[in-house]
Amino acid sequence: MRQATRWGLALAGGILITLATAAVATNYSLWINGRTGGGIAGNYADFTYWGPATVEAGVNKKSVNWDGYNHISDQNYLVRNALDCYCTGPNWCYVAAHSAGDLMIGYTLSMYGGTARYKKTAVAGSNGECGNSDGTTQTGWNIKWVDVAAGAGGGSELADAGDWAVSEPLVSDLKTSTARALYDHNNTRSAMFYMYAGSKGTLYSFVLPGQDDEVVAYHSSGGVSGSSGGSWCNPSDWFCNDLTLGTAANEGGRAKWSNHSVVFRDDAEAFNHYTDKNWQGVVSKVRADMVANAH
Repeated sequence: MRQATRWGLALAGGILITLATAAVATNYSLWINGRTGGGIAGNYADFTYWGPATVEAGVNKKSVNWDGYNHISDQNYLVRNALDCYCTGPNWCYVAAHSAGDLMIGYTLSMYGGTARYKKTAVAGSNGECGNSDGTTQTGWNIKWVDVAAGAGGGSELADAGDWAVSEPLVSDLKTSTARALYDHNNTRSAMFYMYAGSKGTLYSFVLPGQDDEVVAYHSSGGVSGSSGGSWCNPSDWFCNDLTLGTAANEGGRAKWSNHSVVFRDDAEAFNHYTDKNWQGVVSKVRADMVANAH
């Protein structure tokens, strides 16, 4: 009888522990900016880069600010801090990235996603760092998936051609050959990258091959693999191979990087690259997805 009571208490205690653990598990939506930055590093409530902070953008949204100027490798600690804070222990994250933010999260997962990370409290100090929760570690981060608006993971011909200030360290990272060699784009640590590609490009269309959003061409925003860029278009363009939807290889046979899927291709040529600090451009499509699915 005593043994049965003991087992009953143990079972009840286990249920209580499970319920307590489930109660403190929280999901977060992390937004990683691109070139030019704008938000204060370490301030996860500063959405200056994106638009009004009052706009809905996924569950428990946090702005992962970096300066958008220096090398990806030099600023990457800020992204690792945010992932450590909100994507370890019982907590999970949805990630949204724009433009060079694609390079940033791809670099982070490939280079550091297999390292030991201390589980954190999800209470950030002014420097954006969180304290350890229980002193234990885990491998990498808990990431459900990554939404990418106008991704620059494949670089931009604007950087190749010197259309941006060549003194910016980030611009050297954004050259097509450099961006594609910066890390293993196929190594996403099993996280799916859902790509949103805009094609309302006019100003720089003579520099950017195929369809573009004025800053990046489809070869980059569509997650097209390889050591160099190339020309991909909407199906309505008869003189250019199609960027295909999903994970399938593109027309002409060039594959996408592993775990990269095109979920939005701008067939209507209606979305450009820019947020206009009001959640605009291709970012508006990602925000809508985060609102609908990041719970």
